[in-house]
Amino acid sequence: MLKEVPANSQVLIGLSDVVKTYQTGAGGVTVLKDIALRINKGEFVAVVGPSGSGKSTLLNMLTGIDRPTSGEIHIAGEAVHKLSENQLARWRGRNIGVIFQFFQLLPTLTIIENVMLPMDFCNVYKRSERRKKALSLLEQVGIADQAHKLPSTLSGGQQQRAAIARALANNPPILVGDEPTGNLDTGTADEVFTLFEGLVKQGKTLLIVTHDRSLSARMERTLYLLDGRIDRDHSNGNGHKN
Repeated sequence: MLKEVPANSQVLIGLSDVVKTYQTGAGGVTVLKDIALRINKGEFVAVVGPSGSGKSTLLNMLTGIDRPTSGEIHIAGEAVHKLSENQLARWRGRNIGVIFQFFQLLPTLTIIENVMLPMDFCNVYKRSERRKKALSLLEQVGIADQAHKLPSTLSGGQQQRAAIARALANNPPILVGDEPTGNLDTGTADEVFTLFEGLVKQGKTLLIVTHDRSLSARMERTLYLLDGRIDRDHSNGNGHKN
């Protein structure tokens, strides 16, 4: 069991005795079992494990997409498990950037409009500044020249870069990705991963679910999930683990 994380701690994410049980017609199915975890600011963490081990459910706990059945989740001093649905939506929009395997860009909006969406939703930055901010993020990920195109006209790698820019729109301290390179060829996946490494150097905290062992080995730390538990918590020697 872990105590509550102080707001001024280097620990950005703290989970204490987190359990998640889903009710089905056949009864309860427990997907996460007594998860206790600390992640520091600026860490680059891989989440790996076999299908059904609880990887995506763990990310859903961290992002507030789903709630624990029991246990506590503290992120940047906020007791996330206690927030109402409306509070969660606002909190998520400002603190978490989510990157999906299949991009999830809105097809009828241009790339720059997709990047501006989180700013509009959370009312971040002055309205007159949002387009300039979005363009700056697209420059950061190397596709500013695609800003006014629709997603369908871009390659998979370009769409994922746009999705990363969107995840960065409100300057969140945490980025999470559920197989964000899983739909890309090896070369493009490496380019996207290099972008992630640059974000960590800028001080972002990244948690990435991946089945690619060569990519997980490049991260500082690997969490191995098995049957809903953290089976191993391993430092890869690329940084520090606390």
